[in-house]
This record gives sequence, structure tokens and C-alpha cells, in this order.
Amino acid sequence: MSDFPLLSAMIFTPAAGAGLIILARQGMRQESPAQDGVMRAIALVATLITLGLNLWVLRAFDAQASGFQFVENVPWAPPFAYHVGLDGLSLSLVLLTTALMPLCILASRTITKRVASYMALFLILESTMIGVFSALDLILFYVFFEGGLIPMFIIIGVWGGANRVYAAFKFFLYTLLGSILMLVAMIAMAVMAGTTSIPELMRFSFAPQVQIWLWLAFFASFAVKLPMWPVHTWLPDAHVEAPTAGSVVLAAILLKMGGYGFLRFSLPMFPDASAYFTPMMFALSVIAVIYASLVAFRQTDMKKLIAYSSVAHMGFVTMGIFSGNTLGVQGAIFQMISHGIISGALFLCVGVVYDRMHTREIAAYGGLVNRMPVYAAFFLLFTLGNVGLPGTSGFIGEVLTMTGAFTVNAWVALGAALGMILSAVYALTLYRRVTLGVIENPKLQNMLDLDGTEWALFVPLAAAALLLGFAPHYVLEFTKAAAGVVVDGYSAALAAR
Repeated sequence: MSDFPLLSAMIFTPAAGAGLIILARQGMRQESPAQDGVMRAIALVATLITLGLNLWVLRAFDAQASGFQFVENVPWAPPFAYHVGLDGLSLSLVLLTTALMPLCILASRTITKRVASYMALFLILESTMIGVFSALDLILFYVFFEGGLIPMFIIIGVWGGANRVYAAFKFFLYTLLGSILMLVAMIAMAVMAGTTSIPELMRFSFAPQVQIWLWLAFFASFAVKLPMWPVHTWLPDAHVEAPTAGSVVLAAILLKMGGYGFLRFSLPMFPDASAYFTPMMFALSVIAVIYASLVAFRQTDMKKLIAYSSVAHMGFVTMGIFSGNTLGVQGAIFQMISHGIISGALFLCVGVVYDRMHTREIAAYGGLVNRMPVYAAFFLLFTLGNVGLPGTSGFIGEVLTMTGAFTVNAWVALGAALGMILSAVYALTLYRRVTLGVIENPKLQNMLDLDGTEWALFVPLAAAALLLGFAPHYVLEFTKAAAGVVVDGYSAALAAR
């Protein structure tokens, strides 16, 4: 069994499920509710099998080891290779992906047109996301990184809202244009180093002047993907127009590819350039935290408010990464996991009331606690997690990233602390306007509380947010070795100059 390609099975099981859906659809004469149910069942089973494979990997993974595990390296088109593997950083994000995808399939029950295509695209997207976090070859990473654009572009453009075409093209063009520069940099790295192996490139020493240009090329892609201010403007449009499950994937997983890229490429491969640009990254991070929080407060659309909240929280991630110390890097990884759980849950909260009222306007709600007390309780928990209340996962990530930044620059931590205050203002204001008070809109009188499927969506997310809030060591011990490799390599490279 040790020779079984477990990681490849995990990567391509969703894609195989998509292929099965396509074949099954071709054998059916026309769409019907019963046939749509078959497609949903295939997609759910495929995501659950993938999650099961991931749990198998998790059980066999040695959290104390600093290198990559479950490595598969097959020559592809030399010097390129199908080279995949996992460390604590990548496995934690893969686990986030595989755990959320079954929930996304369940949350897509309101999709009634072209269900087979929708489910197949989500499964293909899952394969590309797992591939991004598993790839150990530059070109393979790029293929997976860009491959995920296509299904998400189609999901937004076909199943999105009224301005879905505009939002889909904006999302596609922003991310594609940034990634073209990254591809050029990858080719240059392969020529200079004579390899496309990511582990070997992490040990290769590029000249400081060369690092500057390579760092900027990768920054162009990762900053858009994260997204960082001021290249964040595609995100609110994409979130507003995307279906609920699409918004969950965007916020919880796709955004994390930017932070993952900074940790996997920028710090280990370009340490001099990373140190050079750290003041800029700190400034952009603080601006993102404060600016996005202020803009979020002025939003009238619930989805757009949560989208700007994501921009602010990603500012904590970049702040922690470029602190260059263990506390900051550990905090950044934890913040990515926590944000994936909480932001995904908040978008599901919006989806629940949107399915009943068909509006996301905050002014259309109020007093929901009187009709939906269970929903209001879950919404409160996730809102407090978004604010960073102690006892929730949001608190741990923000405190660690701020502590890591404080050891480098106290003013940066102070700016981030101001952002935390602002986040409490807009998040609690949203909760008050939607759930508290008396019901003034007569349409709300017929609102029903959570059904069985919605309970199945919120219970695991609530449990995860609380578990990681009270027992963060489940993540921190798991990612400690991988974070240590990043920090030690970064520090050693700078000390050698």
C-alpha cells in the first residue's frame, strides 16, 4: 500500500467525478429533477471520497517532519515533471479545501438549471485547488493555478446574478494578467537554475538584483489573487454576482492561494527582495485593514460587506507573512484557515436568507431573531469570529499576526489593532440591522428557521470555529515544522548576505 499514489488519487478523484457526471448526463435524454438529484449525489460522493482520502493522508502524515511527504515525481516533459508532495502548510490548506467542498455541494441545492454542468465544474475546480497546494514543480503549479480560473469564470458567468458577465470577465482578466508575469519569471528561474523543482529552487540562491524582478513578477499574481489593496476591486463584484457556493470557494480557498504563494515562493526563494519590500508590504497591509473596514461599513449589500471584510482580513495574513518570524508566519497560516471557515460560514448565512427573500439588501431585513432564532445564533457566532472574539478561531490568527508584526514594527501592529476595532463596528452593525429589533418588513413574517440541510452546513463550521479558538494547537503543532522551514531559510539567507 506504500506504493499507492494516494496524493494523486486525492487530486484527481473530483475530476473523475466530473467525468462520471458528464458521461451520465450524455446518457440521459433531458434534464429532470430526478436526474439532477443523481448529478448532485455523484458530486457529493466524489467530494466525500476526496475528504476521506485526505483524512487517510492526515492520519499517516508526520507533523514533526520538516520535508515534503507523499512525494510523487514522474518525468513529464524534462525538465518539467509531475512532481507533487505535501508539508504542513500545504496539507492544512488541502484539508480546508476538501472539508468545505461537500458543504458547497449541499449549499448548491437551489441551482436548478444545467445542474450537471454546475456540479462538474465544481469538481474540476476542487482538483485544481488541491493541485495548487500539492504541486512541487513550477510549471505544474502554474497549470493548476491558472486552470482554476476557467471553472470559476464559467460558474460566475452562467449561474451568477444580473451583472454576472461583467464580474466574470473582471475576475478572469485581473487574475490572468497578473499570472502572465509570473509565468515569465518561472521560465527565467528554470533557465537560471536548470530546474523547475520547487524544493530545489527553495535552496537555490538567486542574485539580489535578480530577486527584485522575480519577486515583483510573482507579487503581480499573488497580490491580485489574495487580493491586496489596490488590486482588490474584482473581489466585491465577483462575490456579489457569484452563486452562494461560488462565494464560499472564492473567499475560503481561492484567496488563500495568494498567501500560500508568498509563503512557498517569495520568502524562501527571494529572501533579499522580500526583506527589501517588507516596508511596502506592511504599508499595503495596514491600508487594506483600515480602508477595507471603512468601505465595508458603508455597504448596503450583505455580500459586498463580507467581501470587503475578506480584503481586510487578508491584510493580517500579509502582515504576518512579511514579519519574517515564527509567530507571524504561524499566525498567517492560522488566519488563512480561520478565515476560510468563518468567511465561508458568513456567505452561507447570506445565502440562507437570500434563498428565502431573494434580496441581499440589508435594509430589507431586521428582527430575524423573532422568526429564525437558531439562524440568529449561528450568525452571531460567525460574526463574533469575524470580529476576533476570544474563544473563536478569528482571535488566534489576528493576535499571532499582530504579535509577529509588533516585534518588527510596533506602528504596523497599532494600525492593525485599529482595523480590529473597525471590524467590530461594521460586523456588529450588520448583525444588529439584520437580526435584532422588531420585524418591519411584512415579508419576513413568513420566514422559516433552518432546515436539516442548513443545520448540516452550519454545525461543522461552528464546531471548527470554536475548536480552533479553544485548541489552536491542532493547527499550530501541525504547521510548526513547515513554518520553521520558511522562517529559518529566510533568516539564514539574509544572515549570509
